[in-house]
Amino acid sequence: MNVSQKSRYALKAILELSFRFGQGPISISQIAKAQAIPARFLEAILAQLKRGGFVASRRGNEGGYLLARPPAEVSVGDVLRVLQGQPLSTLCANHPQAECPHGGDCVFARLWERACAAVNAVYDSTNFQDMTDRYRATLRAKAPTYSI
Repeated sequence: MNVSQKSRYALKAILELSFRFGQGPISISQIAKAQAIPARFLEAILAQLKRGGFVASRRGNEGGYLLARPPAEVSVGDVLRVLQGQPLSTLCANHPQAECPHGGDCVFARLWERACAAVNAVYDSTNFQDMTDRYRATLRAKAPTYSI
């Protein structure tokens, strides 16, 4: 159930695009700076997200990337599957039974399957509107308050 660094960067990029949804295109450098993502990796990640239908791009001076659909319609699970392949699973579940000395008799196999199903359910039920709302709340909590 490992989430790769590339996938983490992709999720952060989608979060930034969700946060700025409706404000027009955002440059790679703006996304990279706001989310502390190396810009050299971000371009390739955004291209993959574009192929997956999550982001759109616009060329030109005022160009950049934007979310292709509303944040409420994009789940964390959808993004992870585009980047990492079909449903996330444990390392054990990724290996053929021939590699396991217990084969099909592993007493832990059902446990791993249930754990993966639970994790995937959380990813699939969490959309980027939820994440954006949490992000905004976090930023508000960190904002200094000034009084005279």
